[in-house]
Amino acid sequence: MPDDYPDYPSHYQVKEYFDRYADHFGLRERITFNTTVTGVTAEADTWLLTVERGGREWTLRYAAVVVANGHNWYPKMPQYPGQEEFVGEILHSADYKGADQLRDRRVLVVGAGNTGCDIAVEAAQQAEVAFHSTRRGYYYNPKFVFGTPSDQIADKLLALRVPLAVRRAAFAMTLRTTMGKFEDFGLQKPDHAFFETHPIVNQQLVYYVGHGEIAPKPDIDHFDADGAMFSDGTRADVDLVVFATGYLAVFPFLAEPADLDAQANRPRLALQMASPTHPTLWLSGLIQPDSGQWTIAHWQGMAIAEFLRLYRDDPVRARALHAELGHHREQRFSGGAHYKDSTRHYCEIAHQDYLAALQGFLKEVRP
Repeated sequence: MPDDYPDYPSHYQVKEYFDRYADHFGLRERITFNTTVTGVTAEADTWLLTVERGGREWTLRYAAVVVANGHNWYPKMPQYPGQEEFVGEILHSADYKGADQLRDRRVLVVGAGNTGCDIAVEAAQQAEVAFHSTRRGYYYNPKFVFGTPSDQIADKLLALRVPLAVRRAAFAMTLRTTMGKFEDFGLQKPDHAFFETHPIVNQQLVYYVGHGEIAPKPDIDHFDADGAMFSDGTRADVDLVVFATGYLAVFPFLAEPADLDAQANRPRLALQMASPTHPTLWLSGLIQPDSGQWTIAHWQGMAIAEFLRLYRDDPVRARALHAELGHHREQRFSGGAHYKDSTRHYCEIAHQDYLAALQGFLKEVRP
């Protein structure tokens, strides 16, 4: 990225960066746009892809398939008692496009991921009233610590090989000295240790809670026509509910989704990438890192390309390596922490552990 970009670039700047990246590597002429893949089927040692564009459907044959549809596109919609009685509007965050949708509304945001917290902050700025419902307490991390982006501080501690327990204590002390106890603001006390949930980087949420612009609420007990009743007996009369409740990992075009254990929305793949049955079926981007995603996706692409080169040049060795890889499908790259059981953590990885595993795999497949 350009040196003049800020530490946290806007989405306009990110798009500009991606456009330049695509142009620099000549990607546009290698991509067929506006085309939907409706079916992926294995046939002998190749793949048949059924595609559709403009109402016309046809089949193509490929030596290998890399699935990169991601895990943040199929909304996970919760169902609460009485939800069908609610007369207001219900959105999933996948359909949230901007603050105009919140302006002058009575808004309830459900979910405490980064998206839910960002929307709650925008509701505090734009809505008539803003409520924020979460199932549990979380750590709301500042974007900067000592003038440095907080993820860079975390990486420095990793580089110094600071043990997990010490890193947890350091982050706890930083939050305690800069923000105090979250429960003093009316937020729930976290029920887990640092690094056991996906990091939430949002210091504005606590700011707006402290100013009375966001009313924190526990989990929803039920809905009625006018709003929601919460598990603590309080209620919120609202006309807009935004479910920032995450997504499910879904692959509707795969003829054999069971190969990925995707039926339970929890694919179990070696290195988070490798099909357990087909050496030439790989998935990229099925990761939820505690850091930026793009560098990791880059190295996933390198690893996949090197393995497919090996499969082309030495299929016997490649199949043996793939079989060995399959024995490690249950390996999780958690950095020593134990993630809370939630669909948002099914693809969770600690970036340092995962990148080390990719590096080891690349050494095995490269000449």
